[in-house]
Amino acid sequence: MFNRIIASILPFFPKKFIWIFSRPYIAGETLEDAIQVSKEFNKNQIMVTLDVLGEFIKTLEEAETNKYEYLDLIDVTFKNGLNGNFSLKPTSFGLLLDKEICLIHIREIVAKAASYNGFIRIDMEDSPCTDLEIELFRKLKTEFPGNVGLVIQAYLKRTLQDIRDLQDLNSQGFPLSFRLCKGIYVEPESISFRKYEEINAHFLEDLEFMFANRNHVGIATHDKILVEEACKLIEKYNVPKELYEFQMLYGVTPKLRENIVKDGHKMRVYVPFGKKWFGYSTRRLKENPKMATHIIKAIFYKG
Repeated sequence: MFNRIIASILPFFPKKFIWIFSRPYIAGETLEDAIQVSKEFNKNQIMVTLDVLGEFIKTLEEAETNKYEYLDLIDVTFKNGLNGNFSLKPTSFGLLLDKEICLIHIREIVAKAASYNGFIRIDMEDSPCTDLEIELFRKLKTEFPGNVGLVIQAYLKRTLQDIRDLQDLNSQGFPLSFRLCKGIYVEPESISFRKYEEINAHFLEDLEFMFANRNHVGIATHDKILVEEACKLIEKYNVPKELYEFQMLYGVTPKLRENIVKDGHKMRVYVPFGKKWFGYSTRRLKENPKMATHIIKAIFYKG
């Protein structure tokens, strides 16, 4: 209860205050910051996925601005020779305002990435967006087979069926690439699993299905138990290295990340950046109130 109260109050504090706990998890406010962070990861044999922060926009003008920001990001990333791809949230491009305009914007971004033989990952947002984002992915996948992938959230009860339904693309020669994560949005119990053990069980069920069907999977977790179980499934299905990688958020569980890399697995780190970091940070806080205690301790410890 204490954590939830603190988590609900903190977003109303000044941005400089919130930045105290946000900074370790965000590459910075500028593209230059993100490029520098990405270069450091690449030096350590770690790939990146870059994300310009900003979602649930209110105007289509914002959507167009976000599009040009991504087009610039793609050019700069490849000019710097980075080993990375890109993640984007469809609501940043007007998904809930005009889905056709959203498709036009994202198609242009995917086409730009494809011109460099690059890759765009479509993030999965909260449940009102799920069908819309799967529909968007389907349209783009048939035009850009090797340049677009989708995020899947294990805590939604519908997820395994969604993965099954998408296998028709695989059978038609459009190889599937998923990022499998637990899920971060607060969803009704009627459509989502809530218990830790339940979510983990379905995460592994989804992962096993993907491995069995030779889908490419980004195993996105900071849970040591899931990492260990994923490694067992990799061995069980003799999954080649080109069909999987582990993925983690910037600033989270660096020791576990290092151990995974030392064990010879591919690793990709999600590198978020941009001036719209405040919404990202406060949303993370609301979704994980336990962070509040650590924030308060850190503030007092730092003096």
